[in-house]
Amino acid sequence: MDFRTQGSARGQHGGLFESLRTFATTLVSVGRTRLELLSLDIEEERVWLSSMLLWTLGAMFCAALSIVLILLFIVVVFWDTHRLLALGIPAMLLMLCALVAGKIALDKARAKPRLFAGSIAELSRDQDHLTPES
Repeated sequence: MDFRTQGSARGQHGGLFESLRTFATTLVSVGRTRLELLSLDIEEERVWLSSMLLWTLGAMFCAALSIVLILLFIVVVFWDTHRLLALGIPAMLLMLCALVAGKIALDKARAKPRLFAGSIAELSRDQDHLTPES
C-alpha cells in the first residue's frame, strides 16, 4: 500500500466520522426542537388553565352573589302571602341551573384538545419520515 492509498483510506475514514458527527448534530437539533415544542405546549396549557380558572371563579362569585340578592328580594316581596313558594321555586330553578351548568362543563372538558397534541403530531411526522417504506 503506497502513501496515496493510505491517504484515500484516511479520507474515507474521516468522512465516516464527519457523517456520524453530522448525524449526531442533526439528532440533537431535532431533539432540541421537539423539547422546545413540548415546552411551548406546556406553557400554553398552563396559561389556558390559569385563564379558565380565573374566569370561572369570577363568574361563580358574581353569580352566587346575584342569586343570593335575587332570592332575598323574592322572599321579602312574597313573605306575607307565599313564603314557601318564594323559597321553593327559586331553589328548584337553581338546582336545574346547576345541572345544566354541570352538563356544559363536562361537555367542554370532553371537547378540549388532547394535551401535547402539537408535539405528538410532530413526533408522528418525524417517525413517518424516518420509517423505511415497505
